[in-house]
Amino acid sequence: MNENLEVIILAAGLGTRMKSSKIKILHRAAGRPIIDYVLDLASELSAQPPVMVIGHQREQVQQAVDSRARFAIQEEQLGTGHAVLQAAPHVDAAKRVLILSGDVPLTRRETLQRLLDEHAQSGNALTLLTMKPPDPGMYGRIVRDDSGSVQRIVEANDASEDEKRIDEVNAGIYVFDGAHLFDNLRNLSTNNAQGEYYLTDLLHTLRERGHRVGAVIADDPIEALGVNSRADLAQVDSEIQRRVVEKLMREGVTFRNPSTVVIDSTVTIGADTVIYPFVTIEGTTRIGRDCVIEPGVHLMNVQIADNVHVKTGTVAEDAIIEEEASVGPYAHLRPGSKLGRKVKVGNFVETKKAVFGEGAKASHLSYIGDAEVGAGVNIGAGTITCNYDGVRKNKTILEDGVFIGSDTQLVAPVRVGRGAYVGAGSTITKDVPPGALALSRTPQKTIEGWAERKKKG
Repeated sequence: MNENLEVIILAAGLGTRMKSSKIKILHRAAGRPIIDYVLDLASELSAQPPVMVIGHQREQVQQAVDSRARFAIQEEQLGTGHAVLQAAPHVDAAKRVLILSGDVPLTRRETLQRLLDEHAQSGNALTLLTMKPPDPGMYGRIVRDDSGSVQRIVEANDASEDEKRIDEVNAGIYVFDGAHLFDNLRNLSTNNAQGEYYLTDLLHTLRERGHRVGAVIADDPIEALGVNSRADLAQVDSEIQRRVVEKLMREGVTFRNPSTVVIDSTVTIGADTVIYPFVTIEGTTRIGRDCVIEPGVHLMNVQIADNVHVKTGTVAEDAIIEEEASVGPYAHLRPGSKLGRKVKVGNFVETKKAVFGEGAKASHLSYIGDAEVGAGVNIGAGTITCNYDGVRKNKTILEDGVFIGSDTQLVAPVRVGRGAYVGAGSTITKDVPPGALALSRTPQKTIEGWAERKKKG
């Protein structure tokens, strides 16, 4: 944590190429707004919150960022130099100043530390991060002299044909000595194709005044990828997920086919858990140790304890699954579902605001909503808790050890007492006492010879 470092994050642009009504830094990658990753970097490097230069949708940005940053307002977008100048009143000019872009979320801390170290060791007034991408595109070209020193940066719109062929480009990340930054910014000109104040013009100014300018080439160009389009966002999302999976594998998680898994950066998974292909794990999901998550499972904000087996096609949201439970295949745990230890919720079972005690089972083809299911309860196939009366939701309570026969309707509000049995095909509208047997079938009537007579008729 550097006490002698200020961080400025440029985040005022709307991002028109995103074709979105939402400012680009609030678009999400791997479960978080892309600005979050830049804020994380800033907090790891500097002892004080960064200064974010904001403009478009400033209220939404301030609400999303909250106290993680200080804010400077750029009323008009007049270029990067003008944007940095707006931060001047908030920054201690006696310190070094690291300038980041709010739409560049993939830079590694190690790379920025290398940049800061080079700046300090070489006594530079300015040190910039550069890269060599496969397609330089609209990036500013780095022009070096015969000795290899950085001479100037030429923006793509102002570059000659020869300059456009240069493969080293500006990554848009800079370290300045504050004493050389703000006074020189005030003297910038707009004599360029865009009529804007370019921060990069300071390189020429500093060299003219005899100051040293250096550069560090990023090992991987993807670290400086800016999100300017939906295609860029998809690439960033994919890279963050790749890093998440790599980290989890280092920590002992097995992925059967890592490239097919969709996973947010906010997810945690314990060692010796196995994740099968085509699994989606989002939000604040926490998966314990020694679990198995089979193909096609989709988890959103789910808390899963150790030794849980989630079978193919299961969907769960805002649910809790405790140790040694088994879910699916093709189960649906809706918000408020809580499965206790050793619970089994089987294929094509849907739960909602249902709490299952230890060892309870609903093995197939049932809907259990707004219910308390006691320990050791067995719920037969085709059981439905009829929880909605057209006005309000009502509760079903099945006490410990209850047995519910197949094809039962439990019309809430209703309670089935401890150890009671409900016969198959029943519709239960009244409470059942503990230890009782409840039936509501129409007596069976058998008419001998009816089928033959029917055919003759």
